[in-house]
Amino acid sequence: MIASLTGTVAHVSLDRAVVDVGGVGYLVHATPTTLAGLRVGETAGVATSMVVREDSMTLYGFGDPDERDVFEVVQTVSGVGPRLALAMLAVHTPDALRRAVAGEDLAALTRVPGIGKKGAQRIVLELADRLGPPSGAPTGSATGSPVETTVNAADHSERVVEALAGLGWPAKQADDAVAKVLAEAGTDAVAADEVAGTLRSALRLLGGHRG
Repeated sequence: MIASLTGTVAHVSLDRAVVDVGGVGYLVHATPTTLAGLRVGETAGVATSMVVREDSMTLYGFGDPDERDVFEVVQTVSGVGPRLALAMLAVHTPDALRRAVAGEDLAALTRVPGIGKKGAQRIVLELADRLGPPSGAPTGSATGSPVETTVNAADHSERVVEALAGLGWPAKQADDAVAKVLAEAGTDAVAADEVAGTLRSALRLLGGHRG
């Protein structure tokens, strides 16, 4: 199994990246948060989890080992596969998931696209005492160092809207949510790694308006 990769980022798209390690390009599926910390041409390290099926081997990448470990644990819940597990980590940090499970916060869990009330109840039941207590520690970037690049508000908005669309939200809803989040923030230029923060805020807003 491949537990981590360190190499040059060759490509980044909405839901995946290619990391070149010794001339071999590894396709890594990841959350928008992790991808926001990767820069083409720069060296990056990601924790990884390989999901092996009869007809495929898929590699998933994460900003740190804790995120990877949570990804693997949540898949032990019946009905939760790697795609849904990744969506859970796109919406919530590992500690936020721990708090949601420990506090039986079904509303927080149903903010994840693909999780309904019954699914949230099953997650709480099957993950009780398995994720451990929240640490409260800040989550680092996928590169292991702060990202200093800034992007303008238009680029910022476009990247977050595309990420939301990739998670299954309609473009109009995504655009409206991002516009509201950015209007409340009131900034014209932001650090590139804050795209992840805007994404999470938009997902919370969208989740609160669901159903």
